[in-house]
Formats: sequence, structure tokens, C-alpha cells
Amino acid sequence: MKRIVTIQDISCVGKCSLTVALPIISAMGVETAVVPTAVLSTHTQFTGFTFHDLTDEIQKISDHWKNEGIGFDAIYTGYLGSFEQIDLVKKFFDDYKTDNNVIVVDPAMADNGVLYAGFTQEFADKMSEVCAKADVIVPNLTEASFMLHEPYAGDDYDEEYIKGLLKKLTELGAKKAVLTGMSFKEDEIGIMGYDSEEDRYFSYYNEKLPINFHGTGDVFASTVVGAMMNGFSLEESLKVAVDYTLECMKLTVANENHRFYGVDFESAIPYLVRRIGK
Repeated sequence: MKRIVTIQDISCVGKCSLTVALPIISAMGVETAVVPTAVLSTHTQFTGFTFHDLTDEIQKISDHWKNEGIGFDAIYTGYLGSFEQIDLVKKFFDDYKTDNNVIVVDPAMADNGVLYAGFTQEFADKMSEVCAKADVIVPNLTEASFMLHEPYAGDDYDEEYIKGLLKKLTELGAKKAVLTGMSFKEDEIGIMGYDSEEDRYFSYYNEKLPINFHGTGDVFASTVVGAMMNGFSLEESLKVAVDYTLECMKLTVANENHRFYGVDFESAIPYLVRRIGK
């Protein structure tokens, strides 16, 4: 059985970060270890949430695993909350990277043209150092724009512009860059990527729904990692992730009693398991 480790926060209620990554990747038949970077009572769309920082535990966990001889087939990072956590994650990569495993980074720090609360351009610059050590990065357009010091284009872009951004992203150091939330037609949304080793672009799109939900980026990135660990190529994994995320959203919209704070990814897990042939 493949084993991955995912490094990000855990919102105890909220359907994002580790409460999404752990069940989705586990359901895909992959052992999922976790390094929780912080514990929140809920995600930040709620008011009055509690927060407990776990930065001091990250190196201790890593050192113990090293002593136990534990290794991973993939390392997957999501939301990181501080400069110190970024430095610890970079060290974790150095300690656990092998010729046979893969590092996937979701630089979760911004959306819709703005950085998340508490983040700055300096933080985005540091996040680009994390991306430099990755094999695959999956930023959205906002995150890519901040890391590259490019103006945020909003919906005003074409394929040539996106291709230029993708090439610049790989010049940061990652072998493959994928921009999420790409839409060149009103009724389609998906991804566009670039493989710097093969100098090749690729893309995939599916139906665009007139609604957004918190946590879909975490659903998407987790599915990509799980599919890759099931032997799918990156491009195949991205297709699975786009389709599964859409299925999650459709089932959520169809449930008139759905929670406001995330998608019903649990209801769509049977679809995902069938999709990867489990």
C-alpha cells in the first residue's frame, strides 16, 4: 500500500484541509499520515473560531519518524500559516525527498485577487520557495500572480497569457505547474498545466456551475494526490480531480439541506472509488 503524508491545518468542523484530505485519500486506498500545523474549531468562514498553533510539533514529529525509518511515496502540503512553518516544510522536503517519491504543493494563500487575512507579498515570495522544491504545484490564478509579481488578470486572460504564467511558475523550480479554476468558455472550468521536462502544455475542462463553495481546492488537490498514488498519470489524475470536485458540488446543490460551509464530498466518495477502479 502506498503511503503519503499531508502537511496542513485541521479545522475540526468545516470540510477543508485535513478533514478533507484524510478521508478522501484514505478512501482511495492510500495510507495517509498527517502533520497538523494548527487546530481550529472551525474554518475561518465561521466567526469566533478557536485556533491553536502546532508549529512547535512539526520538527518533533519529523524527527521521530526519521528515527523510526518511516518514508513516504508522496508529500502533499496545503495551507501553511507562517514563515516558520514554511521553513520547517522546506526542511521536511529535504529530509524526506527521494528519487522515487513526489512532492505536491498547493500554495493555499489567496483567491479572487487577494491574499488571505494575515498574509503579505513577502509571504507569497516565501511560498514560492516551497514551490521551488516541488514536483507538482497546483496554484490558482491569484496565488500564481502573487508568487510571480504579476498583476491579477481576473477573468480577462487568454490561453497565451496562461501559458506564459505556467512557464514562469516552472522557472521557480517545480517540474510541473497546474493552474486551477481556468475558464475560457462561460460554461466550462478546469485546469491548464505545463510539463517543463517535456516542454508540453495540457488542459482539461468540465461543466461550470454558477456557485462556489469553500474547500473545493482541498478536495481537488487531495484527489490529485490520491489518483497519482493509484498509478494514474498527472494528467489523468487531474481529470479525475476535476470530475470528482464537480460531482461533489452537484450533490451538494441537489441536497436542499446541505451545510453552508463546504461540499458534500462524502456523498460523492462512491463515485470516486468507482472512477479509480477500486
